[in-house]
Amino acid sequence: MKVLVASAEVAPFFKVGGLGDVAGSLPIELVKNNVDARVILPKYGRINEKYTNEMEYLTHIYIKMGWRSQYCGVFKLVQNGVTFYFIDNEYYFNADSVYSGIREDVERYIFFSKAVLAVLQCIDFYPDVLHCNDWQTGLIPVLLKAHYYNDSRYTNIKTLMTIHNLKFQGRYSIDFVSDLADLPEDYFTPDKLEFYRDANLLKGGIVYADRINTVSPTYVEEIKDRYAGEGLDGMLFARRDSLSGIINGINYDEYNPETNPMLEVNFNRRNFVSKKRENKVLLQKDLHLPQNEQTMMISMVSRLTEQKGFDLLECIIEELLNDDIQLVVLGTGDARYENMLKHFAWKYPEKLSAQVKFDTWLSHKLYAASDAFLMPSQFEPCGLSQMIAMHYGTVPIVRETGGLKDTVMPYNEYEDTGYGFSFTHYNAHDMLHTIRYAEQIYQNAKAWQSLQRRCMAQDFSWTQSARSYIALYESMI
Repeated sequence: MKVLVASAEVAPFFKVGGLGDVAGSLPIELVKNNVDARVILPKYGRINEKYTNEMEYLTHIYIKMGWRSQYCGVFKLVQNGVTFYFIDNEYYFNADSVYSGIREDVERYIFFSKAVLAVLQCIDFYPDVLHCNDWQTGLIPVLLKAHYYNDSRYTNIKTLMTIHNLKFQGRYSIDFVSDLADLPEDYFTPDKLEFYRDANLLKGGIVYADRINTVSPTYVEEIKDRYAGEGLDGMLFARRDSLSGIINGINYDEYNPETNPMLEVNFNRRNFVSKKRENKVLLQKDLHLPQNEQTMMISMVSRLTEQKGFDLLECIIEELLNDDIQLVVLGTGDARYENMLKHFAWKYPEKLSAQVKFDTWLSHKLYAASDAFLMPSQFEPCGLSQMIAMHYGTVPIVRETGGLKDTVMPYNEYEDTGYGFSFTHYNAHDMLHTIRYAEQIYQNAKAWQSLQRRCMAQDFSWTQSARSYIALYESMI
C-alpha cells in the first residue's frame, strides 16, 4: 500500500503545534508496518541547515497561480526509512513567519496544494491514499476531482482529510481563491466551498475527500454539534458515515523518562517515586521556589489562551495559591494571561513560577518533576501534553472534552481505578473542586503512587494509532 502524507508542518523539520508531531511520527510507524509511506511538505527557509544540506535536488516545474507561473522546486530527503519531498519556492516559504496573515497563508497553501498533485508526475509516485491534514491541504481533494478526473494515473487515488483543529478553516474571498485555484463558479456554492460568502478551504476538503477523520473519537461527536462545529456541523453531520476518529500517539523515543537527556535524573516505572522527587527538588531550586519534596507541584505547559482554559484559571488562581501547592506555568500567548501570571508570581513568589517563554528543555523537566498536570481546555481535539505527562508519571487534571476525555480515565478511590482527575462543565469552581480533590488524594502517598503507576502503564505510542490508520486506509481502497 502506498500512502502520501501532505502537511504544512512536519517534525523535526518544522513544527508549530501537534500537527507537526503527527505528520512526523505517523509515517515512521507506517513504514515499520510495511506501508510505503512518504511525506510532502513546504521547504521553509527556517528549516535547519543540517537537514537542507542533506537534501537532494530532483527537478523543478512551474505552477500556474492566476496570471503568474511560479517556480516549484522538488527536493528529497530520506530519514528514519521515510522519504520526504520538499516543495521549494522562496516567495511563499522563505517568510519570517510561516503563518503570517490569512491572505498570504491562503495563497501559499493554494500553491502548495496545486504543487502536491503536480509533482506526483515528477517523482513517479501515485499513492493509493493521499492523506491531507487541516485546511492548508483542504484544496487537494477538490483539485484532484476538478483538474485530474481524466488522467488515469490519478483517478484511483483516494483522499483522506484529517481535521486536527476545526477552528482554523482557511477562509478568504471567493474571487481570490477561484482565480488562484483555477476553479469555476459552480465550485463555490453552499454545498461545496462557499461559506458565508467566502471560500472555505477546509470545507472543500470535507466535501470532496473520500473519508474524513479527526484526532479523537469524542471530537468526532463534538464537531457534529453546533457548540463545537464552528459553522461546519451541518456538513459534518451530513458526512457522518464517512467520519471517524483516531487518537494521536506520542513519540516514545523523544519522551522517554528513562533515556531523556534533558532530565536531571532519569527514571522508570520501578524507581520513579524517589527519582521524580529528586527532579522536583532540583527544579524548585532552578525556579527559586522553596525546596520541599512533599509540596505538591502542579504544572501547565501550554499556549496562554482562552481555548486552553486560562480564563478559568484567572477566576480562581488566588484561591488556588492559598493551598499548600506550587504552580509552574510555561508558555506564551495572550498578553492578558501573560500579565496575569506575572502579577501573581510577583504576589506569591513561593507558590507560583510563571515562565512566559518557549523552552523545550524546561517543558521536559516539568513533565518529569511535577506531581500533577493541569489541562482545563475549553476544547481539545486530541491533546498530546496529557499523554506525555502520564508517561512521566505525572497525574493529569483535565476537562472532559475531545481527546482529554478519551485518554484520561477518572480516578475512583473506592475501586482504586482510573489514572487522572476530570471535570465536565467549563466552570472555574468545578475545576478548583477537582484540583482540591487531587490535592486530597495526594496526601495519601500509597494511593497517589498507585495512580502514577497506572499512568505510566498506559500505551500512548504510535503503534496502535498507526494500525488504526492502516485499517482506515485499507477500507478506502
